Amino acid sequence: MSSALALRSAHDSAGPDRFDAAILAGVAAIADGPLAAAAGAIDQGSYPLDLMGQLAEAGALGAHLDRHGARFGLAIAAMQTASRACGATGFLMWCHDVCGLYMEQSGNPALTGAALADHVAGRSFGGTALSNPMKAFAGIEPILLRATPAPGGYRVSGMLPWVSHIGEGQYCGAIAGVVSAGETITHEIMFLLRCDRAELRPCPHFSGMEGTSTWGLRLDDYFVGPDDMIADPARPFIGRIRAAFILLQCGMGLGVAEGSLGAMHAVEETLGHVNQFLDDRPDEIAGELADLRGRVMQLARTPYDGATDYLIDVLDARAQTSDLALRAAQSSLLHQGARGYLMSSAPQRRIRESHFVAIVTPAIKHLRKEMARLSREVMPA
Repeated sequence: MSSALALRSAHDSAGPDRFDAAILAGVAAIADGPLAAAAGAIDQGSYPLDLMGQLAEAGALGAHLDRHGARFGLAIAAMQTASRACGATGFLMWCHDVCGLYMEQSGNPALTGAALADHVAGRSFGGTALSNPMKAFAGIEPILLRATPAPGGYRVSGMLPWVSHIGEGQYCGAIAGVVSAGETITHEIMFLLRCDRAELRPCPHFSGMEGTSTWGLRLDDYFVGPDDMIADPARPFIGRIRAAFILLQCGMGLGVAEGSLGAMHAVEETLGHVNQFLDDRPDEIAGELADLRGRVMQLARTPYDGATDYLIDVLDARAQTSDLALRAAQSSLLHQGARGYLMSSAPQRRIRESHFVAIVTPAIKHLRKEMARLSREVMPA
């Protein structure tokens, strides 16, 4: 357990708000100091595990877990604070947070004891390989990992094109379709995939977010035993955590929008006389950001609500954070003018970060597809 979370757990009787504020203050000090200084290098390929360790020590990587009060609002706020300085690091926080969510919600003692404690404390690191399965469950693409039953577990083979926050000695949550003798998928399993037993392949060069340690991942007859099993079958488990998985992502979009707003304010004194003719002015973006953040925080009170209407609201809030991040990032570059067009500028970097927020699974089009499907299901005949 991180020192910040340990302190708060020991003193909850003094009131949680005081310790939530302490965690956010610690995250802000990291975001405004070393993270802001490293953001450009992270965008171009520096993997900030040292800063992730500092964020864990501040208590930012475990607040959403049941053992720490399921404070999803705090986890999202911490992610927003980091993302306003560096969207790539905010994304890494999300990857790490949802991996911890998988481990805890698995109920598997091999994953919920010392392994989860190390994960929360930043002594070990893990991400998520659910982009393909989430698309597969939505009927967008076929599932790429295939499992066959074997004595004591399953054998898994297949290739995933890109998985983030992984590397030597790390791990990620993954899903494979279990195939029968006729090659029909009978169900899916979810498991903790150990990267040391997989082949990692470099990805093509992306336009930004290069410091997220994203790799192609290949498995060849990879054995999954009971100690690494998260869920068998996987679909009921995913159904239970899906809203929480998606809701946590909102921290990234809110943070990129907040950082963009700061860049607008930075030039208001010198360029406000001409920037007043632009759309998406600072006051407008600030109002939308406050309203959307309030909506997300309200949803964060009940992350495991199983109602369809609740899930639609989560999907819509996530889509709105993408839209706001895109508009705020573009507006900040226009407000800054030529200085914002420099390749080294924060507005230029946030343009790329906002695009990532909009295309990372679930992308805007995926979110809208799911909202349309769910809305049809709940409409009266």
